[in-house]
Amino acid sequence: MISGMARTVDPKAHAARRDAFVDAAIRLIQARGYEQLSVQDVIEEVGASRGAFFHYFDSKSALLAAVVDRMVEVAMSQVTPIAADPRLTALEKLQGLFDGIAQWKRAQPEFQSAAVEEFVRTWHSDENTVVVARVREATATRLTPLLVDILHQGAADGSFSLTSPESTANVLTSLMLGLNDVAIRLFLARRKDTVTLDTVMSTLASYAEAVERILGIPPMSWPIHDEATVRFWFG
Repeated sequence: MISGMARTVDPKAHAARRDAFVDAAIRLIQARGYEQLSVQDVIEEVGASRGAFFHYFDSKSALLAAVVDRMVEVAMSQVTPIAADPRLTALEKLQGLFDGIAQWKRAQPEFQSAAVEEFVRTWHSDENTVVVARVREATATRLTPLLVDILHQGAADGSFSLTSPESTANVLTSLMLGLNDVAIRLFLARRKDTVTLDTVMSTLASYAEAVERILGIPPMSWPIHDEATVRFWFG
């Protein structure tokens, strides 16, 4: 005789509960930094038990992996449809990838608040070095294949002059990630009023020129970020 029945698990409820821990971890990391974060902090933020936490994650590192996966997945969801759009030229797709994440960030609540400078400083502080590094690595892993497909399209139709789409994709990935780091430094410098908007614009123009040379496209064919986005971040 069977003394009991196995408990069935509602997949949606299970995923929602796991997401609650990830959401809480992201909020706390953004507020105080990963190095200052403890598992107990997350448990208290969610209002759960230690048993509930360890049902989903076996360590703080496992929680970090979930946080990174979530952040990269959300960001990439903004640009993957652009890369797959058959109506767009290769150049339009590349421009969409460069601009898409910046525009997505602009729409996020934390970037709309008066405390945006504090948020940016905390997120890019020493306490979050491991998180930022993991996000960069995961972003590069997801972004590079999209760039390879786009560069193959541009090479095939003659709009790009490339020797190797694969190698060029790695270069562009590094450039995009580097531009993000530069933009953060410029953002903070503008908040301190230690650089001018003209300096910001000339820096962005230098990156645009670098992209043009990498792709072998005519000068001035790669536009700088639209003025509204630039002024939102740096104005």
